[in-house]
Amino acid sequence: MNPKAKPFTFLLGLAALGLVTTVALAANQAPKTATPSTATVAATPTTQAANAMVPKKVSVPPLPNVGFAPVRPMDVVRATYDFAANHPEILHYIPCFCGCGEQGHKANESCFVARRDKAGNVLEWDTHGFGCTICIDVAREAMQLYASGADVRSIRAAIEKRYADRSAERTPTPPPPAKKAS
Repeated sequence: MNPKAKPFTFLLGLAALGLVTTVALAANQAPKTATPSTATVAATPTTQAANAMVPKKVSVPPLPNVGFAPVRPMDVVRATYDFAANHPEILHYIPCFCGCGEQGHKANESCFVARRDKAGNVLEWDTHGFGCTICIDVAREAMQLYASGADVRSIRAAIEKRYADRSAERTPTPPPPAKKAS
């Protein structure tokens, strides 16, 4: 055996090991996919008393493979996209504070959902949420407050208070509708 071949063989082995490790990690990060026609997400509040909403099913396409690691763990990203799909009545009224209004976003919902049909089913995701910690964190906080029973006005007030120092980057989000008199 050629004495110069031994270091080359060793380096080749290291490269192969690195490739296998990378592929294994990427496979772990890849979202689980389903066909668009069969993928549905049930919107069920954590607490039945939470907002007394009737659960609904929204048809969603599979989350796209964006080609980079998301800014939060994939289970957090997936839960956030699911919440955005199933709760436009919340995120449509929650501003985002990352500066994405310059991209045409109107609310935090826009960071995740690009298009819906007339029935509210998601036709296309916006991939901005995969790469933005602020978008994910705003939606995640809204999701947690919603699960605790907070209404949309309370959720918005809490998020606006938390992100008050970023008001210059705020999306032009409409206010929530007025509460109906009982």
